[in-house]
Amino acid sequence: MLTVEFLLTSESSRNRIKPKSLKEGNENIMNEILEQIYRIGIVPVIALDDAKDARPLAEALIKGGLPCAEVTFRTAAAEEAIRIMAGEFPDMLVGAGTVLTTEQVDRAVNAGAKFIVSPGLNPEVVKYCVSKNIPVTPGCANPSDVEQAIACGLEVVKFFPAEAAGGLPMIKAMSAPYTQMKFMPTGGISEKNINEYLGFKKIIACGGTWMVKSDLIKAGAFDKIEAMTKQAVDTMLNFSIKHIGINAENESESAEVAGKFSDLLGVESKVGNSSIFAGSLIEVMKQPYLGKCGHIAIATTNVDRAVYHLGRRGYKFNMETAKYDSDGRMSVVYLEGEIGGFAIHLVNK
Repeated sequence: MLTVEFLLTSESSRNRIKPKSLKEGNENIMNEILEQIYRIGIVPVIALDDAKDARPLAEALIKGGLPCAEVTFRTAAAEEAIRIMAGEFPDMLVGAGTVLTTEQVDRAVNAGAKFIVSPGLNPEVVKYCVSKNIPVTPGCANPSDVEQAIACGLEVVKFFPAEAAGGLPMIKAMSAPYTQMKFMPTGGISEKNINEYLGFKKIIACGGTWMVKSDLIKAGAFDKIEAMTKQAVDTMLNFSIKHIGINAENESESAEVAGKFSDLLGVESKVGNSSIFAGSLIEVMKQPYLGKCGHIAIATTNVDRAVYHLGRRGYKFNMETAKYDSDGRMSVVYLEGEIGGFAIHLVNK
């Protein structure tokens, strides 16, 4: 993935990423649906036995922070559930999973599905979706599957069943020869291993069922589903304090303050262009920067996902402060305003 600052586009039928820094027509393109999935990070995979549960389930997912659902065609209620979710919650990204035939593709899309997911790679289904500009992510579990996906013009595939098929080590091994391929693993993903998967840059998102288990849906435990969804988002973002920044008036004061913290903590001072670090916990600016008192750096597994999810909670960002790594992914950005006299910035772990 070359960047996480994407342009939204519907020009290509292929599920490719279109970085803002690249010119029109570049090969690295992902349509806006998969860009949204990337930012959301977790796709709840749902099997509904009764379409009446679609509305409260959608509300629970949205309130919990995951406005996205892959409704599987394993049950007779799937088509109507997609219609309810897509119709009553237009801002929710609703897709159809376990799609095995072109007839199911038509039914799902007519009901409002924005993307198609299948457990395996059926060339007929994939080519049909591509021909109709329908985002499709077929299941792949080995190099032969991946090569079929490449032949169909895709750069993102589902890796299924993830844990049973070798998990993250298998994805890393397969990604080596297929450098442009990205993966969306599903199957055996949980709060225990979600960040291991999402920590690999060739993975755009993970499918999961742990927050939308069938027994909870049948029991009408939508409050619990909302709470578990929120917990899933918090687990994925995995916030922690990276360092505290202190504003000094000049370089001399910066060196003095950093030296005191180095002595206190028993660590070395490291002089940089604009600041001096005392170990890795304290940064002393050589001249006043953002924040009345200084700044607090909060580490997260993915700055782009954090920006998306915090944005949904009402936080705004100063995009003029955004920085990007060598892959073009956002690595640093400040929130607008201050908290307790401190500017807050996000940074990738």
